[in-house]
Amino acid sequence: MTLRVGAQYINKKNCKFTIWAPLANKVVLKISYPKKYSFAMQRNQKGYWEAVEEGACPGTRYLYKLNGKLERPDPASFFQPEGVHNPSEVVDHSVFKWEDKNWKGILLEKMIIYELHVGTFTPEGTFQAAIPRFNELCQLGINAIELMPVAQFPGARNWGYDGVYPYAVQNSYGGVEGLKELVNAAHNHNIAVILDVVYNHLGPEGNYLRDFGPYFTNKYKTPWGEAINFDGAYSDEVRNFFIENALYWFREFHMDALRLDAIHGIYDMSAKPILQELVERVEEFSKQKGRKFYLIAESDLNDAKIVRSRQLGGYGIDAQWCDDFHHCLHTLLTKERSGYYKDFGKIEQLVKSFKHGFIYSWDYSEFRKRRHGSPQESIPANKFIVFSQNHDQIGNRAFGEQLSKLVNFEALKLVAAVVLTSPYIPLLFMGEEYAETAPFLYFISHFDTGLIRAVREGRKKEFSFFKWDIDPPDPQSEDTFITCKLNWEKRFAGKGKILLSFYRELIKLRKKTPALSNLNKDNMDVRAIKGKNIVTVQRWNKGGRVFSIMGFNKKEASFSLSIPAGRWQKVIDSTDIIWQGPGSCLPERFSSQRNLTIKPFSYVLYKKEEA
Repeated sequence: MTLRVGAQYINKKNCKFTIWAPLANKVVLKISYPKKYSFAMQRNQKGYWEAVEEGACPGTRYLYKLNGKLERPDPASFFQPEGVHNPSEVVDHSVFKWEDKNWKGILLEKMIIYELHVGTFTPEGTFQAAIPRFNELCQLGINAIELMPVAQFPGARNWGYDGVYPYAVQNSYGGVEGLKELVNAAHNHNIAVILDVVYNHLGPEGNYLRDFGPYFTNKYKTPWGEAINFDGAYSDEVRNFFIENALYWFREFHMDALRLDAIHGIYDMSAKPILQELVERVEEFSKQKGRKFYLIAESDLNDAKIVRSRQLGGYGIDAQWCDDFHHCLHTLLTKERSGYYKDFGKIEQLVKSFKHGFIYSWDYSEFRKRRHGSPQESIPANKFIVFSQNHDQIGNRAFGEQLSKLVNFEALKLVAAVVLTSPYIPLLFMGEEYAETAPFLYFISHFDTGLIRAVREGRKKEFSFFKWDIDPPDPQSEDTFITCKLNWEKRFAGKGKILLSFYRELIKLRKKTPALSNLNKDNMDVRAIKGKNIVTVQRWNKGGRVFSIMGFNKKEASFSLSIPAGRWQKVIDSTDIIWQGPGSCLPERFSSQRNLTIKPFSYVLYKKEEA
């Protein structure tokens, strides 16, 4: 069992303060508001220091003094009202009036996920400001939102991956109360909430964990510096800190799933890796609550072990992001070949990704100069999440361009259809449904001038992989952040309105068509038409069959198609006038082999008619 850390307000009366500092000789709890006083804490055998204080009611602010010298906020703080360098605040989690008592969640395989950044989703950049937009998301067909990290970071502007208080909700977004209101409102709209959490590193500014104990190790090197100590001496309590954090988001904030950021940066050679232990603890929690809570991984390893069941030697994580699917689509549309995109760009790769998920499954990668990945054939389709855009793939470009700035309108419709009719769980990035043109740039609001300079230089160095020899927008500038705010009004007029309607229709088709909603790689036939940059996909289920044609050509392409037996009725065609297309060349119905012509960058879906 894990041990809860932080300031636990109990029975509307006492506050129990618990902090792990195994190497400290003395720890003093300092209350700074509303009164100033302090007292020594008591140490147990595992290095936890505890104190119970009756006068520390919600709103009380406090620090810990270590060995009579360092004064630090609580690493397990629930709220940092004055930012990362100032006192922590006691929170009473029991006072919020939840209205989701009958909420049972959304099955992961039924989710249509919408990733959003709280700070740029609305002009106000708060949890409360996001809530009125849920009606629009429901009309679109979204039933799950994924929040980029909300753990307290320095300043008011950040992607969230510089968080330094894993338990504290960002103060500039609206804090504890604001996040609970958002989740409560989402559940009232039948929308599940996924939270992005970071267990591979902490940000550099305001990161005081190492002052308390051996939370980090120099045994391994990560892109962010020292690795978190998940397998060395004292690692039991480090693991407790992060596992309890995952349960905290489920228990206190009613999250439906957690997205685990960049697990390839989690190093653990123990017999039971932290990821496996985390899955076990979340499964126990799910049983206690009588419904399933999910874990979703981001990883660049292409390793089937991540989602393979524990009985078969895997970690048993519920699903993982599939970057290969994105890279394949992106290169087919943009023809970009620099950086990691040099491994992609062939139409046969899209066929493989449809069939198996990852493209690199112990195949040679020119970018990595080695073989990469593991076979995925045995991994079910509902274990993969696919997308044409996400925060990384947009934000790690020099100018943060969304696809709407890189490809034409026909290509935007094509890529939407490919993702939403794939056999995998689809994820949209905020604004893509109406061709948002605002960039999503990298932004920060650090206070350390040396760190700011290092971030600027580091970003420019990163772009050298893509041969972008340019100075990107200044991540520290508030103007960079403001530029990234969504232009929500674009969804109500012009091509934005047309594309939004196209997305709605695709999502509706996905939900009501059994052959599309049933995520099964086995009930599917995928083929590339040789030399034509065209892919055909047939999918079937007890409820019927569908057949799609995807064209990735810049010009019209003629081809001969061997039609599956039966009569087929067109369901949706991206080139139709209704979608502001050039007009379709494809028949409304067909039932035999045909010589066909397909428009540039187009998608058509046929449904088999009943006999």
